[in-house]
Amino acid sequence: MQDLAAALGTRKRQRLYRTRQTLEGPQSVEVRIEGRDFLSFCSNDYLGLANHPQMIAALREGAQRFGVGSGAAHLISGHSYAHQALEEELADFVGRPRALLFSTGYMANLGVVAALCGRSDSVVQDRLNHASLLDAARLSGARLVRYAHNDTAALARKLSKASAQALIASDAVFSMDGDRAPLRELQALAQQHAAWLLVDDAHGFGVLGQQGRGWCFDQLGSAADNVVLMATLGKALGTFGAFVAGSEALIETLIQQARTFIYTTASPPALAWAARTALSLVRRGDALRATLDGHIDYFRHCAAELGLPLMPSSTAIQPLLVGDAGRALALSEALRRRNLLVTAIRPPTVARGAARLRLTLSAAHRRDQLDYLLQSLADSLRECPHGD
Repeated sequence: MQDLAAALGTRKRQRLYRTRQTLEGPQSVEVRIEGRDFLSFCSNDYLGLANHPQMIAALREGAQRFGVGSGAAHLISGHSYAHQALEEELADFVGRPRALLFSTGYMANLGVVAALCGRSDSVVQDRLNHASLLDAARLSGARLVRYAHNDTAALARKLSKASAQALIASDAVFSMDGDRAPLRELQALAQQHAAWLLVDDAHGFGVLGQQGRGWCFDQLGSAADNVVLMATLGKALGTFGAFVAGSEALIETLIQQARTFIYTTASPPALAWAARTALSLVRRGDALRATLDGHIDYFRHCAAELGLPLMPSSTAIQPLLVGDAGRALALSEALRRRNLLVTAIRPPTVARGAARLRLTLSAAHRRDQLDYLLQSLADSLRECPHGD
């Protein structure tokens, strides 16, 4: 206990200590915490669906029809008609033969990599991949190989030295930087080396591509059988869970071998029922995506005029590079005093010296709210010139 307390104290002194904050109402661009109202710019609810009236009605309908809990794992008695219908609709939406639901994107990535790779295999990953992909490689027992961010030449060199069976894994949209992976080049290298390509489209699905089918579909279409698509339902779709889409043989293999699918209780069927409504809203959501794209363009244009140090990104994730972890935390606190909720991202989530404010935009934001954020950022940067 003394060792734990000492380690926690060290994290606090290094300004790396994490704390939770409890929302007293629904997820929205305006939230209430401890009796105070905040304007939120740190949610992944990119289309504003998490509190959409049709979603609430669908969840209520699902609970009335299927109850609350699933009661068991999918392979016991927990797989309901709601789950099955959602899987079929997701597969159709992304143009793949089958889809399989997982409780979270983290569990989906762990399940896929462990099912497809073993100790004699290599998992070759972008250095800026989400933690779930990195952990998936480590837990699978395969050899983890990392290549420089979005550097396909470096990836080619790594693949040439990899073991006979390799899996390439990459975020589609990188969660801390907001930039996109060169998926066509990755797919070409995967085909050249007879490797799997696992694409984590958590931050592109619902937002990018035709009808929001995601960055993977936009770049690769229905793709080859060696492409494994993972996407989440808790971001642009505003619900909860994740899915993997691919060939018939792939999905059947995951049902038989993915431990994070086999040995966990199925998600509540009412959530799957609500996700069907979310998917329908995404299909018809061109106006929402146009609004979001307009917000992104406007925000970046105004930020450039104000001299704000935004990182290159054309997605809803707009990181403002700070560098020092203490200064990033101080900026987040300065914005909080202005009733703005913006998360400071610090090591180990990002590399040392690369701390930032991770700003996320939603179609539900208004232009005047963006103006207030922009001016507050400029003012806070002047107030906090250095880290603690």
